[in-house]
Amino acid sequence: MEAFSKLTSMLLHALETREPTVDLLESFVDHWKSITNYYIETREDDRPVKQTDIPWHLRQMLDILVYEDKQQAVEDTGPCVEYLLQHKLLETLCTLGKAQFPPGMFQQVLLFFSKLLSQMQKPLLQLLNVYRPVQLIRLCALPGSNTEKEEAQFLLVVCSRVKQDPHTLSYVLELAYQTMARTPTSDQSQYSIQASNHSTDPAQPSSQSDCSNVGPVQSESALLSALMQLTKSQKASASLKAYESLLLLCGSFGELLSSRTQLGELLAGRLLELYSLVPLESLDPEEVQRWPQTPWSSQFSRSGADSSSPDHMTNFFSWLDFLDHLVTESPQVLALQVARCVHQLWLVEVLQPQLLHTCEQVILGSTSVLCATVRLVRSQSLLDQLVHFLLRTETLSQLLLQRCDHISDQISVASLSLVDELLQKPHGDILDVLVLSFLQRRSYLCPPGQEDRPPERREEDEDSEDLEEDPFFSDSFSEPPPLLPRPPPSGLGSADVVNSFLCLVPVQVRSADLLKEGGYESYVHDAHTLVTQCQTLSRSWKWPLSLPPSSPPSSPPGEESGFFEGHLLKVLFDRLGRILEQPYELNLQLTAVLSRLSSFSHPLIHEYLLDPYVHLSPCSRSLFSVLIRVMGELMLRVQQVSNVTDRLVDARKHLLGLKPDTGLEHLTLLRGVIVLEEFCKELAAIVFVKTPLDQDLNQDLD
Repeated sequence: MEAFSKLTSMLLHALETREPTVDLLESFVDHWKSITNYYIETREDDRPVKQTDIPWHLRQMLDILVYEDKQQAVEDTGPCVEYLLQHKLLETLCTLGKAQFPPGMFQQVLLFFSKLLSQMQKPLLQLLNVYRPVQLIRLCALPGSNTEKEEAQFLLVVCSRVKQDPHTLSYVLELAYQTMARTPTSDQSQYSIQASNHSTDPAQPSSQSDCSNVGPVQSESALLSALMQLTKSQKASASLKAYESLLLLCGSFGELLSSRTQLGELLAGRLLELYSLVPLESLDPEEVQRWPQTPWSSQFSRSGADSSSPDHMTNFFSWLDFLDHLVTESPQVLALQVARCVHQLWLVEVLQPQLLHTCEQVILGSTSVLCATVRLVRSQSLLDQLVHFLLRTETLSQLLLQRCDHISDQISVASLSLVDELLQKPHGDILDVLVLSFLQRRSYLCPPGQEDRPPERREEDEDSEDLEEDPFFSDSFSEPPPLLPRPPPSGLGSADVVNSFLCLVPVQVRSADLLKEGGYESYVHDAHTLVTQCQTLSRSWKWPLSLPPSSPPSSPPGEESGFFEGHLLKVLFDRLGRILEQPYELNLQLTAVLSRLSSFSHPLIHEYLLDPYVHLSPCSRSLFSVLIRVMGELMLRVQQVSNVTDRLVDARKHLLGLKPDTGLEHLTLLRGVIVLEEFCKELAAIVFVKTPLDQDLNQDLD
């Protein structure tokens, strides 16, 4: 044992005292000559490269370079690296890899380049004889490649080195463009044709001046094209590295990428490609509208039963999530470019024609996808473009709102769901455009001096025939029903307003108490959550704390009021007026939108939607006035239903799953009555919650 220790010490001493420089360089050159001798001596050899000594020699060369690099200061260059550069070994290896001789050589070259760039501490990409061979990028992600794993690793290493040495990105991008643009030599012709075919994707327009500021220096980058292609790889490890490389580049070089590449078009083009595979006409609209968040990284963590290939809808939303994440992490200039490309290439050129289509199934499918997209998008830049598309495109925005009252109940529900999702996004323009711009003048108020006049005098300009036909003003209701609230004296308080909404529903048609479901207090918790969400959304929108002065209606006296509640509120009120004859699911979505609107704390919204006794101008209506008219119609309709109380209880039990469907008569009417009762309780709970929360909010803002 002692003799062995002495022998070991002697060997170590010999290694330490030898002249390492000469030995390392000589060994390095010997390994390189062994590789070149193989090509000199071998003419035809079908053996794979792994069955030769080439991989071993390459590993030895790499070990020598890394060892030498660690012995040198970063600014110094060792003799082996100098030999590598002076004799253009990397360019020679690039040629050998391109020739694929022996078979599998390209894979070995990729491994060598990847390890060299990642393990050397010296910045190499800035050196001409290093970054020029990086034209291997052009050989990556070609159709039929069986080295995607190594290609993705090589590109990730290149991107990582570029991040460490930012000035080298321009070299890489410039070289990639120049090598793709130059006339190929005879031995390059075949590849150049393949690369050209690969980079021209029919789903990716070659020039789109509308979606980015495309200048004369912009070009198709081989690096970006290869990464985009590798994101489609069936090999999860290769695809994941491509995603990571894109995020790495975009997070560090947004300005350069936006000005010198067509990255926005490439990313949006992939979204188009995936969307084109979605079978719109066979989608389940409810499933799509409720589509869960699909993190882009989740596709790489599937295992076991979940390892099957995802469907087209999943792929689309997964890429959308990746774009959303990329835009969030990118500098503003690139985020804006990508978002504009998504707006132009997908929303305007593809989705808008589908939304304007005449086929109901296409309309339903595209609206459902749009609904889910609005809900899932979180980045501000993409949200800005969505809002612009939905609210600033005149022919489209008005049509989408009108479809909340479409002849197809499914399209109406999908359109209402879209509005509901919009109201939950942190974007002040949504409420400004849809609601507040129409309420700002407060033209819905009765002109000054007429507030205390009897209702019949204030409404003398209305068509008397309309009043006679209205159920609320029919002979059977010569006076307001005793169960409807009367205006209290001045100083209307929160309790009065709560009571006003609760008393709207006549006792004869109340069924919740009979099943001991509770009153409006059962909605207080959910109302508190909803109001808090709305206040959190609007906290940064600088809303006023008090009502603006009212402006008189623009119409001359004796003519119809100049007030228009806006396309959204009009369609919501129209739908609410027909709540007794609409499907249950549609009524639920309708009241959900109205409840969310009522939960916002803007003084105008609160006055118009939740003040029961606001003095309305002739022909104007509010949420409360619409509900009063519906209650009058309700009392007329239920007179035609025998045993209405028992039928309401049975219908409620059926909705709760406590009783099977027995084919109840008047089921739509009965369900409408139940929705009305619950809606009034929900509004009462919102009023109850808003009053103290509004006071707290005002104190915070003060």
